Amino acid sequence: MTRRKKTRSLADKVQIRTGRRKDYKKWRHENPDQVTSSTRYTQKKRQQRKIQAARKLARQEAGQSIAIHPEQGSDTGSSEQ
Repeated sequence: MTRRKKTRSLADKVQIRTGRRKDYKKWRHENPDQVTSSTRYTQKKRQQRKIQAARKLARQEAGQSIAIHPEQGSDTGSSEQ
């Protein structure tokens, strides 16, 4: 049996985690209100979404504008031969 590494992390002190991944997954599934993402992670993702939206808007503005329904008069173009 191997020795446990000394650590200061709180993860090892939590009684719910038995060292088995499936036990933690089960607990996390049963208690979604107690599981939250870290603030650093959520801030990072929020910033990434802002950048992604800005890039998308820039692409849309830089692209060519095409007429979806151009005015052609009385001919609809459905029976051309």
